[in-house]
Amino acid sequence: YMVIGLARIDDRLIHGQVATRWTKETNVTRIIVVSDEVAADTVRKTLLTQVAPPGVTAHVVDVAKMIRVYNNPKYAGQRVMLLFTNPTDVERIVEGGVKITSVNIGGMAFRQGKTQVNNAISVDAKDI
Repeated sequence: YMVIGLARIDDRLIHGQVATRWTKETNVTRIIVVSDEVAADTVRKTLLTQVAPPGVTAHVVDVAKMIRVYNNPKYAGQRVMLLFTNPTDVERIVEGGVKITSVNIGGMAFRQGKTQVNNAISVDAKDI
């Protein structure tokens, strides 16, 4: 299995803090954005794969592919960072057999229908 150095929910996905601080602290070689929505958006997917820091490869995959890749012996032992836009996708891959022991919660922006928990996090019933 892959070694998950960090699983993080951050609707900004790959940005300065993730690209610099988190990749160094977790010593990962790959950042994998796990989102059906982002994987279906060609422009966003292309941009995200181009902004990884030197020495780190970025990928954008849907939930089903993440479950397959996690179980593929070809990637066994690789240290990865998983980035999600929402808690539901984390739950879906855990239900699919991906072993995540903790989740770092970064930005979850305020939108209509969400309740602001603090400056960086807003949630609705689906998130909880």
